[in-house]
Amino acid sequence: MVVPTHRRLRLPPPVRPDLVDVHGTPVAVRRRGAGPALLFLHGAGLAGRWLRFHELLARRADVVAPDQLGCGDTPMPDWLHGFDDLVTHYDDLRRTLGLHRPFDLVGYSFGGWVAAEFAVTYPHLVRALVLIAPVGLAPPDGPPVAVDPFAATDRELIELTMNDLPAVGALPRAARRRGLHADQAAYARLSWRRPYSRRLPRLLRRVTAPALVVVGGADRYVPVEVPRRYHRLLPDSRLAVVEAAGHALVVERPDAVADLVGGFLDGIGSG
Repeated sequence: MVVPTHRRLRLPPPVRPDLVDVHGTPVAVRRRGAGPALLFLHGAGLAGRWLRFHELLARRADVVAPDQLGCGDTPMPDWLHGFDDLVTHYDDLRRTLGLHRPFDLVGYSFGGWVAAEFAVTYPHLVRALVLIAPVGLAPPDGPPVAVDPFAATDRELIELTMNDLPAVGALPRAARRRGLHADQAAYARLSWRRPYSRRLPRLLRRVTAPALVVVGGADRYVPVEVPRRYHRLLPDSRLAVVEAAGHALVVERPDAVADLVGGFLDGIGSG
């Protein structure tokens, strides 16, 4: 499936976060919408934002968008050492928020990696899995990402992740001032030595939910083979390509990506 490009970069009204105590860790959570519960996990650099993409999803779902540990308004706890800690944290968060029935799990970039780890650990809790430009797997040849995100400048990261630079205007000014590095604490702690998982390819078979993998057709940050490998390894998955979009497709092409995600989730609901 190939989706044509189009731009609508209007900003939605801001959504103020609630601080939710999760076993002693204050977690900033933005929540809006009605319908089936949808947990959205952001990528490095997009914490603390309620984007047009979120607003579009909230038209059909109860969207829960926490700031990941060490990102945005959620502090870095001293007990975070590995993905198992992060995954159990999200199990604790969903219990605290009362998400007791299977919910839809959507992750973008680093959040896609976290979502995949959650889905292999708690497959019975995930009704549907959506991975948007996910990282976390290694391609057969070459590096898992085009540049070391911890060594690159903000400008280098923006130019690699954004194919439509005017779309940077869709990010709040405070986010641009803070820069892309500010929200990478958790990402750095978990992937500094190796920006991919050696165990995840073997474990993706455990995912029981139908999955959608969305990729930017011109992603210059993550090799296209990475999301395609997720697609091949997930037992029940579809692959969708947003034509000409870069890695930051939730900012560049929010309408196209939201249409894909919403159509996929609606199809499961009516199946």
